[in-house]
Amino acid sequence: MTTMRAVYCPRIYDGTSWHEKSALLIKDGQSSGIVPRDQISDDVPVENANGTILVPGFVDLQVNGGGGILFNERPDVEGIRRICAAHARFGTTALMPTLITDTLEVTEAAIEAGVVAARENVPGFLGLHLEGPHLSPERKGAHRADLIRPMTQDDMAMLIAARQNLPALLLTCAPESVTLGQVTQLVASEINVSLGHSDCTHDTALAYVEAGASLVTHLFNAMSPLAHREPGLPGAALDCGQLSAGLIADGFHVDPAMIRIALRAKAPPGHLFLVTDAMSTIGSDIDGFELNGRYVFRRGGRLTLGDGTLAGADIDMAASIRFLEGRVGIPFETALRMASRFPSEAIEIADRKGTLAAGADADFVELDGNHQVVGSFIGGNRVYKAGI
Repeated sequence: MTTMRAVYCPRIYDGTSWHEKSALLIKDGQSSGIVPRDQISDDVPVENANGTILVPGFVDLQVNGGGGILFNERPDVEGIRRICAAHARFGTTALMPTLITDTLEVTEAAIEAGVVAARENVPGFLGLHLEGPHLSPERKGAHRADLIRPMTQDDMAMLIAARQNLPALLLTCAPESVTLGQVTQLVASEINVSLGHSDCTHDTALAYVEAGASLVTHLFNAMSPLAHREPGLPGAALDCGQLSAGLIADGFHVDPAMIRIALRAKAPPGHLFLVTDAMSTIGSDIDGFELNGRYVFRRGGRLTLGDGTLAGADIDMAASIRFLEGRVGIPFETALRMASRFPSEAIEIADRKGTLAAGADADFVELDGNHQVVGSFIGGNRVYKAGI
């Protein structure tokens, strides 16, 4: 029989409310609720948190790499394991390794790696995000144009089969390269469809929402700009309550003023949520890496191709939260929800992730007074402690 245990912290945020001088109860890898310290039974062992604040673990739906590993270059289970471990140091306790546009062979290898990672219960592995190859060449960003192509029936069959063996599957695609009918079929197969890398109009975006698309990939980036006569995809992301959108908060991808504008404009019930779009640099001291045969340079917090095109981001989730607090000026609690509860809601797993409510997975992060990560837990097990 598994015994109950507790982690005490002066302040605990459960994803909605604060609890003072309380403890998180844990049993069988799940939260059993939060109670005041003096109400814990004497037979329940209590551990003091390694920090002053305890919050839900961060959830990142777009992670290209970490720990010196790029998923495109290492599409195997060990690559996934190392990426998840690298991000756990920065509070991300659930993530989707993200494969950007690549060959069919690499895509198939990535899917197989995800299936194995799920079977082996790799800590932190949430599912896969396939960003491409069904995008608009005109909004390719750092994706190789020669690998971008329309979706075929064989692609559909591969994706639907993959979803049957994965805990979650997120696909970024553009209306230019997928049909409304294909999106409907994907969503019916429980694949989360995100619109991105597209020049589509506002009306076209809404048609794809009606077909089942529910997310937008890295808002404002690799899409037509928000304009007063044609709101485009960013306008749909903000004005359509059925859409939630990922946002890179590193100061390079989106200006702080535009983040504030977007947050004020977002129609509910959808939300803006944080993604890192992190590359292999996170948790490493490398100064660059190869991506689809091209070199990506790491300079001053930016990752760029030789022509200056942004190629992912060099930021972790905890730093993104601090950026929202310090540079954008939003409340700490809002930043926390954007890093945990909102992405979980976007892919409909908010009963398990992004919250410390009873019955949820015991994924949580210990922070110090400066909101630096000093500890991380996945399923009630410690996976990171500062100084060790």
